[in-house]
Order: sequence, then C-alpha cells, then structure tokens
Amino acid sequence: MDLKTLKTFQQIVKYGSFNRAAQDMNYVQSTVTMQIQKLESELGVQLLERGKEIGLTEAGRLLYDQSIQIVKQMEQLQTNITDLKSGEAGHLRLGVTEPTASYRLPGILKTFMSMYPNIRIAVEISNTPVLSERILKGEVDMALCTAPELGMGTELYFEPLFQEEFVALLPGNHPLSLRERIEPEDLQGYRLLITSATCPYRRKLEMVLQEKGSVTLDTMEVGSMTALKFYVESGLGVALVPKIMVDPESKGTVNREISGSLIHMTSGILCKASAYPLQRANQRLYAYLKQELKEGHA
Repeated sequence: MDLKTLKTFQQIVKYGSFNRAAQDMNYVQSTVTMQIQKLESELGVQLLERGKEIGLTEAGRLLYDQSIQIVKQMEQLQTNITDLKSGEAGHLRLGVTEPTASYRLPGILKTFMSMYPNIRIAVEISNTPVLSERILKGEVDMALCTAPELGMGTELYFEPLFQEEFVALLPGNHPLSLRERIEPEDLQGYRLLITSATCPYRRKLEMVLQEKGSVTLDTMEVGSMTALKFYVESGLGVALVPKIMVDPESKGTVNREISGSLIHMTSGILCKASAYPLQRANQRLYAYLKQELKEGHA
C-alpha cells in the first residue's frame, strides 16, 4: 500500500468513476484499475462495488475514512523533508555571547525568521568557553562569540567577522569624566567593575594592564556584562564595556574612549570543524549572520 495508490483510491471515491480519477491524476484508466486490483489483493478484501455506479464496501468505507488523515500526514511529511533538504526548514541551536545576544541578534533573527518561517531557532546565551564545550558535545550547532581557546583550535572552526570596540563607562561625576581619553594606567586608584574570571574580555583587559607593569587595580566582580552599566549608574565604579551597550548613554553616566588597543575583541562564528560545511538550514543562518555582522556592518 503506497501513497499514490491511496490517492488514486480516494479520487475514485470522490468522482465515483475510474475514468474521472484517471483523468484527474493524468493516468490511463488501465493504470488506475491495476492499482486498485493490487490494493484489494494486498488487503485481501474487496473495496469497491463495480457497476453503473461505483460504491464502497464496508472495508472500502473503513479504508477511505482512515486514509484521509494518512494521506494528509504523508504529504506533509514529504513537504517537510523537501524543505529540510533545501534548507527551508529545520531546528537550529545557536549559542551567543553578550553583548551580541541582547544588542544585535534580536533584530537579525526577526528578519531571518520572517524569511524562513519553518526554521526554528533555540538561542543559548553563555560565555565562549561554555559554548565551545557545548559545540564539541553536539549540544549547540554554532555560536556567535570570541575566538576559542588555542587548545580547542583543531576541533573547532572559527570565522572572525567584526571587532568589538570597548569604551570606559563612568558615573557622570567621576573625576575621570573630565578627560577626553583615558589611559589604562588612569584606572589605578579607582574601583573597576569586571565580569567573571572566565570572560575573554576580562582576560584581555588583565593582559593589557599587566603590560603596563605597575598597574594595580581595585576590582569588584559583576557576573553579567549587560548588568555592568547599571552598577556604574549607581556609582559603584568604572567599567570597560562594549560601545554598543552605551549608545545612547544611560542616565547619570558618561563614556570615554580608551587609548591604544584596549580593548578590541574579535568576534565571529564558531562551529565544530568536522561539521563544516554546515547542514542546509544552518548554512542559511550562517550566511545571513555573516552578511549582517561582517566588519563595517555590525
């Protein structure tokens, strides 16, 4: 019993005629006749009463009633598989770090999902080390994040897309707010609000400050980058944050450029090396993210 035969059977019932069913399905009548004979032989029952008018036997009525839903489900399944193969449908698991998760991704996904309504996307927000591990375990398909640790370089594929520019965010009445630009050593003597020890942004900051030699810092750890500006608003200290987070400035704060290369972090798309190139739906999202986040566009 196959889908074509069930559809033929339903068309015969619909029109009450082998000939009309054959015309509708672009078959010769002998093909329709053979299909029904084969179906009756497989089931071991007569399905149709032949005569001047075509009628259903009890078994035929049972098959007709239950085959309606079967055919619909099979047609939908065929459509879903076709969409999956073409990249028009799928279920994607996307990891992302802040600030991209809150400040860039929502608008990008809104447009993408309106273009591909049958692609479902689950978003996981975490730091780069966690997302790298989840990609390797197959729990996340790809991620928008900073470059992974060097030890994972052979197992992961990373494509850089843009530079995250950082600024110093200060309370409006902070002494450093009087300066147009801030040197890293200017931070000495003031409380610096920093993120968790695993955050790549924090590690880059520490490396830059260590290069200055004598810089020591009074720090307060705040585990969420997106929360930093609210702690600055409350006067708890100074924070180095992505520029995208402070445009426009929050009430009661000012931001200042930082001299030198402190801090520009490279962000891009990360996936498992063995999974590249990605599956069709992943490829569509991958290409769209590249288009929207490439340097100069982000």
